[in-house]
Amino acid sequence: MADPALVAVLRERIIAQPEMILEDRDLMRALIAANERRLGDNVVDLRGVAMDRLEQRLDRLEDTHRSVIAAAYENLAGTNQIHRAVLRLLEPSEFEDFLADLGGEVAEILRVECLKLVLETHETGDDPALRRLGKVLCIADPGFVDDYMLRGRGGLKPVVLRQCLPDSHALYGEAADWIRSEALMRLDFGPGRLPGMLVMGAENPHQFKPTQGTDLLGFFAGVFERAMRRWLA
Repeated sequence: MADPALVAVLRERIIAQPEMILEDRDLMRALIAANERRLGDNVVDLRGVAMDRLEQRLDRLEDTHRSVIAAAYENLAGTNQIHRAVLRLLEPSEFEDFLADLGGEVAEILRVECLKLVLETHETGDDPALRRLGKVLCIADPGFVDDYMLRGRGGLKPVVLRQCLPDSHALYGEAADWIRSEALMRLDFGPGRLPGMLVMGAENPHQFKPTQGTDLLGFFAGVFERAMRRWLA
């Protein structure tokens, strides 16, 4: 049996501040459930049904709102990351330093375990000058870039995101045993020059997926190929 004095106090407070109950979802749900029990099983309270549906819609809207905010923060973080990497690319004054930064600080900024530059060439044999450029640079036969990017796909795109293929040792060497996803960016060095490819490899198999957007990586590749045209000139 409820205390009449306590009931009177609660009644006065509810009348004075009804929003306390209206803003408390659990309390409103308990009141509606109590009202439904009083009505019995043969009576349907349409107000209660409508409120349940409104609550479900509100929950979905809140989930969507959180997802949109999370995506916005992720896009902002990705944009800042690409901008920092681009600024680092533009700093070196020597090509050797440019490639060293590519496999070093630029790769760290982009949070990838492996970053490679693939250049196609008609030249054959081992060039000592190329050996001095480090492990970032990979020399390939003409046609390698398009062939590698097309594997497992129906058409060639400027940026390809996917899990690594079993025969990726030509790019990653020993690292191919633990590189699980990759981003491939086709590079256009201008008329009369063979194409190239920028490769980002990650240990996380979900870091690069076909369902992800490619705008930021496309921008990064555009800046990179323009920088390469300057070196090649």
